[in-house]
Amino acid sequence: MDQKEFKPYVPASKITPEFTVTSVIMGVLLAVIFGAANAYLGLKVGMTVSASIPAAVISMGVNRIIMRKDSILESNMVQTIGSAGESLAAGTIFTMPALFLWYAEGVTEKPSLISITLIALIGGILGVLFMVPLRNALIVKEHGTLPYPEGTACAEVLLAGEEGGTSAKTVFFGMGLAAVFKFIVDGLKLIPGAVKAPIKALKTTFSFEVYPALISVGYICGVRIATYMFAGGMLGWFVLIPAIVTFGGDTILYPATTSIAAVYAEGGADAIWSSYIRYIGAGAVAAGGIISLIKSLPLIGRTFVDTIKSFKGNRSDKSAVLRTNKDLDIRLIGVIVLAMVLAIWLLPDIPVTLLGAVIIVVFGFFFSTVSSRMVGLVGSSNNPVSGMAIATLLFTTIILKSTGDTGTHGMLGAIAIGSIICIIAAMAGDTSQDLKTGYILGATPKKQQTGELIGITVAALTIGVVLVLLNSAYGFGTEELAAPQATLMKMIVEGVMGGNLPWALIFIGIFIGIVVEILGIPVLPVAIGLYLPLSLSSTIMIGGLIRWGMDKIRKNREKSSDADSGILFCSGMIAGEGLIGILIAILTVCKVTGAFDLSAHSMGTVGGIVLLVIMAASVVFFAKDKKRKNNG
Repeated sequence: MDQKEFKPYVPASKITPEFTVTSVIMGVLLAVIFGAANAYLGLKVGMTVSASIPAAVISMGVNRIIMRKDSILESNMVQTIGSAGESLAAGTIFTMPALFLWYAEGVTEKPSLISITLIALIGGILGVLFMVPLRNALIVKEHGTLPYPEGTACAEVLLAGEEGGTSAKTVFFGMGLAAVFKFIVDGLKLIPGAVKAPIKALKTTFSFEVYPALISVGYICGVRIATYMFAGGMLGWFVLIPAIVTFGGDTILYPATTSIAAVYAEGGADAIWSSYIRYIGAGAVAAGGIISLIKSLPLIGRTFVDTIKSFKGNRSDKSAVLRTNKDLDIRLIGVIVLAMVLAIWLLPDIPVTLLGAVIIVVFGFFFSTVSSRMVGLVGSSNNPVSGMAIATLLFTTIILKSTGDTGTHGMLGAIAIGSIICIIAAMAGDTSQDLKTGYILGATPKKQQTGELIGITVAALTIGVVLVLLNSAYGFGTEELAAPQATLMKMIVEGVMGGNLPWALIFIGIFIGIVVEILGIPVLPVAIGLYLPLSLSSTIMIGGLIRWGMDKIRKNREKSSDADSGILFCSGMIAGEGLIGILIAILTVCKVTGAFDLSAHSMGTVGGIVLLVIMAASVVFFAKDKKRKNNG
C-alpha cells in the first residue's frame, strides 16, 4: 500500500488531545507496573509478553468509564509510554542479573543501583533515538509490506474502543485473581509452588509449577510455541537425564567434582539437570539465537539501503510538514547520541572504555535496524534479542581480551556493553510497534517518541530496585528465578575470558539446536524448554492446550486474534503475579513474611493440583467471552 493512499483514522489536519497530563501519568504508572511484572516473568521463565494491548484497554477503560473522555490518541499515548517499561525490563533482565551472580560468587563487588539505572537509561534512550531515522523507511514506506502484528492488533483494539470498559475489566480481573493465587502459594505457602512425581524406571521426575503466569504465557504464545518448549523439556528430562544416569555410572564429568552416580544419589534428577543439562541447554539457546540472527542477515542490507533512500526522500517529501510525519529533530538526536557515547565512556559507574562506547553505537544502530524489521515481519515474540546479545558478547569479549582488557574489568565491561545493546534492540522493536499503531491511528510521531523517552526514564529509575529486591528475596539462578538468559551470558563471558566452560556439553547443545533447525522446527523455544526445568514448560503447555481448545470451539465464529478476552485476562494474570511477586520480595527482605507463613498446614500435592485446575478453569471462563467486533 502506498503511503499517499493510506489515510489514518485521525486525519493529519485534525488536532485532538494526545500528549496530556492524564496520558503521561497513566502511562508512567503502567510503565512501572508492567516493567516490574515482566522483569519477574522474564527472570522466571526466560520469556516476556507485550504490554501494549493490556495498557491500551486499561487506558480506554479509565478514559471512557471513569473520566468520561473520548480520545483515541490519548489512549494510544498511554500504551506507548506504558509498554516502554515492559521492553526496557526485557532487555535488562536478559543480561544484568549476571552482575548479581558474579557478586554471589565473590568475583565482583555488589552492583550499584546507579550503575544499573544508567545502563538501562542509556540503552533505552539509544533504542528510541535510533528508530527515529528508521521510521520513514520501515513504518511509512513499507506500510503494506511490514505488518507489525502487535502494533496493528493494538490499533484494532483501540479502534474497537466503542465497546467501553469491558476489556479493561477483563485485565483487572486477571490481575486480581492472579494476585490471590500467587499470595496463597508464595505468601501464605499454603500450597507448594511445584508438584513433583518421581519416575523411578527412567531415573527422572515429572513436575509442574502452580503459578498463573505460566498458564498465561502458554495461552498467549499458543499451543505451537508451548509444544516446542515442552518438547525441549521432555528431551532433557526423559531422554538426556535417564541416558546420563544410566550410562554415566562412576564417571566424573566436569563441572561436577563427584561421579554421576553420586550426583544422582545426592540430588536426584534435579541435580543432574543443574550439573549437566543446563549447559547442554545453554548451547542450544546460543545456537538458536545465532541461527535466528543469521537467518535475518538478508534483510539487513535491504533495510539499510531503504533507510538511506528515505533520508534523501525526506528533503523533498511534502508530507514532511504534516502533523503525522513530524519526528524529533535529527540534529537534536545527533547531539544526544554523542552525549550518550561520552557518558558511557566517562562515567565511572559504567565500566566501558571508549572502544566499548563505539562498539555500542555501531552494533546498537545495526541491531536496531534488524530488530525493527524482524518484529515487523514476525512480531515481538520472535525477535532474536538474546541472539543479538550473544553475538555481541562473543565479539566484544574477544576484542576486549585481545586488547588486554581481561579479568574482572573486562568481564564487567563485556556485560555492560551486551546489556546496553540488548536493551537497544528490545526498545527498537517496541518503539517500532508503537509507531505502527500511531501511524494507523493518526498519532504524532514526535509526541510518541517523546512519550517513549518518558516511559524509559521512569522504568530505568525503578528497574534497579526491582532487580535488587528480587535477588535479595529469591536469588538469581535459583529454582525460583532461573534467569536463564543472564546465566547464559555470564557463562559466555567466563568461557571466552577464562576458557573454563564444559565445552563438550555446550557443543552437544549446539548440535541439538542445529538438528532441530534442520528439521524445520524453531530452535529457540525448544532450546529454552531444554534449558529450563520441566516444571515450567509443563504448566506453559497446559495454557497452550487451553488456547488450542478455545480456538477450536470458536473456529466457526471467527479467527482467533490478539483481541481475544483470554489474552487480555492472561496479560492481567501475568501483571498480577508479577506485582505480588515484587510485594512478597519486599516483605521477605523486610523479614516479615513469617507472620503469615502457613506452610505447617500445607495442602501438599492435592492442593497444588486443585489450585492448578481452578487457574485453568478461570482462563477458560474468561476466554469464552470473545470480543466480536465484527459480529456484534
